[in-house]
Amino acid sequence: MSIRARVLDALATVHDPELDEPITSLRFVSACDVSADGDVEVRLRLPTPQCAPNFAYLMAADARDAVRRLPEVREVTIRLDDHYTAEEINAAVGRGAGFDEAFPGETRGDLDALRELFQRKALIARQARQCEALLAAGATAEAVTARRVADLPDEPDTRRCLELRERLGIAHEPAAPAFVRPDGEPIAADDLRRWLRTASLVRMSLEVNGGICRSLLQVRHGLSNPEEVAA
Repeated sequence: MSIRARVLDALATVHDPELDEPITSLRFVSACDVSADGDVEVRLRLPTPQCAPNFAYLMAADARDAVRRLPEVREVTIRLDDHYTAEEINAAVGRGAGFDEAFPGETRGDLDALRELFQRKALIARQARQCEALLAAGATAEAVTARRVADLPDEPDTRRCLELRERLGIAHEPAAPAFVRPDGEPIAADDLRRWLRTASLVRMSLEVNGGICRSLLQVRHGLSNPEEVAA
């Protein structure tokens, strides 16, 4: 595998914090260049120039960290293009500074709390999708809530849920409950459908926002629709 391919694989681990989708599948990575010496430059584009600066910063900083972890890479440059705070974000990310240093006097602290909030939302949304599928297939609430992590299929939603649970400090070993609340407490059978009503709203919100972002990016940059190309 080429260095560029490994860089793209690393970038695929970076998620839009609001949508919980990889920046590569969202097509936020517009260019990825690797020199013969192992220097990497990645260019990012967002759906609109007014996308929230905190989310833009997180994606740029996470992209830099993900690529820098590759042993064969030397220097890493992340460029956010055509965004109203691109200059400040690019400068801060380039020197490894925090979000508050990108906008001195305008913000307080780092973005850890914001990141955690959206990670918990992402966990809720992905679990909702899995629970809905199980119930639609005829499983009872008791059967769904009795499942353990080891019972979950090896699919993207499962892998991402376990990754989120690990980051949030929620039990994720094989014997742990498959479906939990944002605080890590197991969901009881009697509460499943009540929990699912709220969780489904979170899921739909993320999916709708993701669709809007894709459409805006497609129109703004004249991109083809991947589904139409596949058809």
